[in-house]
Amino acid sequence: MAIRDELIDELLKGYQEPEDLLGESGLLKQLTKALLDRCLQGEMTHHLGYGKHEPRGKNSGNSRNGSYEKRVIGEHGEMAVKVPRDRKGSFEPVILPKGQSRFSGFDDTIISLYAYHP
Repeated sequence: MAIRDELIDELLKGYQEPEDLLGESGLLKQLTKALLDRCLQGEMTHHLGYGKHEPRGKNSGNSRNGSYEKRVIGEHGEMAVKVPRDRKGSFEPVILPKGQSRFSGFDDTIISLYAYHP
């Protein structure tokens, strides 16, 4: 999947110095956090077998139960991600396993997920 030039232009709007991209609140850190949060939600949807707010989840025996904040140290510094919970406590994240506080090799992790879930 190629990233559209228009999307890159939008993300880089207002870019003035390397700090805007690589700094403590830079674009790369924000993107990493947003992608992690989104991937974790996707993993929960896969685990439960239905999407958020879908009617078929009602009385299914297991459902979403909020989230908790987890602080991880990545290639761009420390960040807080939201890890979803399920009522049965059976959700085991793949992209950021329980007990793991360091997050590196983001590209390798994404590739391995695609290899794991065809």
